[in-house]
This record gives sequence, structure tokens and C-alpha cells, in this order.
Amino acid sequence: MDAVSRLREAILDQLRSRQWRAGHRLPTERAFSEQFGLSRSTVRRVLTDFKRKRLITQTVGSGTYVSEQVHEALSALSPPPPALAVSPAELMNARLLLEPALIDAAIGNATAADFQRMDECNAQAEAATTLEDFEHWDAALHEAIALAAHNGFVMAVFRLINEVRSQAEWGVLKRRSATPERRREYQEEHRALVQALKERDAERARALCRAHLIHVRTNMLGS
Repeated sequence: MDAVSRLREAILDQLRSRQWRAGHRLPTERAFSEQFGLSRSTVRRVLTDFKRKRLITQTVGSGTYVSEQVHEALSALSPPPPALAVSPAELMNARLLLEPALIDAAIGNATAADFQRMDECNAQAEAATTLEDFEHWDAALHEAIALAAHNGFVMAVFRLINEVRSQAEWGVLKRRSATPERRREYQEEHRALVQALKERDAERARALCRAHLIHVRTNMLGS
């Protein structure tokens, strides 16, 4: 294992074991550099990657700290669970049960960074030039809403949902049902849902979430 890999694994081990908890201040770039025999620029690249993955945060003049979202971020780094033999109809019914029920938790725990991620997903979906790209950012938005609940178990469940969404049968149905008009409707529904979340309007957000999922199910499955 090279020095960069050893640094990455050393930090991840401390996070996974909870030796370093949310808010814990990490050693300095210089300390890591001396410990692992790496240049400070290399250490900085490793830390920047961890920041992008929301494992850590950095404050100029203060230091590097374990993120408040560390456990959800660690769950997202775990190997995906084995794909399940789940039909699109089963998946949509499960989503209708789960996603509206998460609205209260998302509204109660969402941060400015969570809303920024939702806006980014919407913008990327609207700019997508292929159905595959749109589907990716569509899934990312629903995952971002789940992540806003700040519950590691919920995040793991949503990673399983996205695993099922990547299966061939879902893709075939999505391509058959996709039209430019429907995509525009989905984009409008996504924007309205995120706005309701930002306004902390749980009742409206739940209704919009459920209506959107029913719309998708009807377009894909006819019921």
C-alpha cells in the first residue's frame, strides 16, 4: 500500500471506529505530511477529496474538522448491496410508502448545504441532454432529500433503491414512458417539492412528493 492509500485508510479507520467524531479537529496538513512522508500538496488533495465526499469540513484560519454528516457520508462510501430481484411496480410502491414518510425528518434536519445539493441536482437534471443523465440527477435529487434526514440507515435504504433503479427493466420502462413533456412536468414537480422543503412546509411537501411519485408510476406502469 502506497503512502497516499495509507493516509486515506488511516483517516477512514479513525472515522469508522468513531475515534474521530463529528466536530473533531484533524491533525494539520504538516502533521500528516511528516507522518506519512507526503508533500503538503498531496495531503491537501486527499483532504479535498474527503471534503467533496462530505466526510470533513475545512475553515480557513481554523482547521479541518469531521463533518456533522460523517456517518451518512460513510454509508454512501460502503460497497453497494447485492441487487435484488425487485420489479418496477414493487419499487414504486415501496417509494410511495417511504419517501413521503421521510419529509418531516428532512425538513427538521436539512441544512443549507442540503438545499444547495438539491438545487444542484435540479439544475443538472434540467441541463441534461440525455435520458440517462436526467435519470441520474433525478435519482440524485431523491437521494439528496433522503440524505437531508441525516440518518445513516435511511441513506443505506436509498442506496438500495438506486441500485434497483439501475437495473435493466427499470431503464426499459423509463425510456418507453419518457417524453419531453413528461420530463418538463417532472422538473416542475421537483422544483415545487424542493421549494416546499425550503419553506419547511411539511404538509405541502408530503402532498407534492406523493403526487410526483404517483405521476411517475402512472406514466411508467399505467396505474
